[in-house]
Amino acid sequence: MLDRRQFLGAMGASVLGLGLVGCGGSDGGSTDGGASSGKKKVAMVTDGQINDGGWDASCYKAMTDAADEAGWDTAYSESVAQSDWATTMENYIDQGYDMVFLPGNQYTDVVKQVGKDFPDAHLCILNSAVEQENVVSLVPNTDQIGQLAGALAGLITKTNSVGFIGAVELDTTKSKLENFEKAAKKVNPDVQVTSAYAGSFTDAAKGKELATTFVNSNNVDVMFGDASIVDTGAREALATYGDRYDIGQPGDLGSADDKLIACSVVTDNKAMILSAMKDVEAGSFGNKIVKGDLDNGGVAVGTFSNIVDQDTQAKYQEIVSQIKAGTFL
Repeated sequence: MLDRRQFLGAMGASVLGLGLVGCGGSDGGSTDGGASSGKKKVAMVTDGQINDGGWDASCYKAMTDAADEAGWDTAYSESVAQSDWATTMENYIDQGYDMVFLPGNQYTDVVKQVGKDFPDAHLCILNSAVEQENVVSLVPNTDQIGQLAGALAGLITKTNSVGFIGAVELDTTKSKLENFEKAAKKVNPDVQVTSAYAGSFTDAAKGKELATTFVNSNNVDVMFGDASIVDTGAREALATYGDRYDIGQPGDLGSADDKLIACSVVTDNKAMILSAMKDVEAGSFGNKIVKGDLDNGGVAVGTFSNIVDQDTQAKYQEIVSQIKAGTFL
């Protein structure tokens, strides 16, 4: 009789061929777990979508860019229901994936549990500090992220009203909001900060609703979000006005002529994921926190749009130096 692990392994091949649990899929790498290539392999499991134009898209690109540099194969499962997170991770482990990447704090409990159940697995989680022998945690400096976004919002607002949308009240999101508000008020004492939690990472319609309410009820003209697909919905709402702006994250989402995204606060998740991959290769993986901040390039300022004039950019860069030095707040 097959035990649970053998049963999952036998079932995993057929499940992986269908893209795993929860509408997942392969990114064009080996759907058989990479066995034919002989390469190491990493998979990302997410409750969002890799084409969300925001958080999950950026995290997926970071994983694939890191894998390209390391010479690894990749796969992913997207839109995975919370009830299927563990099973999806376990299927990848049973298929021999060398690392499973979870792009957010919301996966903390399942990472801890699956890590205990599969002690030989290599699990990598973003935005959560998990002290466990087979887990590497990637932790960007959320204080700096919030301060960078808040300072810029305070500088460029014309209505003295800025907004923040979070997904759920995770410690990382609460840190970003707290620092966003403090920084905005530091550079602009007249500014008012409106904030709300969507209760979801995937409800774009809720993002549209919140952004529209922020604008119509509080005259918010600059927003920052920490809510993945919800942020995409918020940007769609802001774009209908023409004089309302967004600060992107975690990738460099805008461009010099972007009419909506003033700038982005960038986290270099690629470098942190690559560090975890190197630990797998070196046999030193686990019980490690990889931090990213302005000092090591794990956090950075993205591309300015012409929404931000040159004088404001210069003022902002001075503030960035203060944030980096820890002297701003």
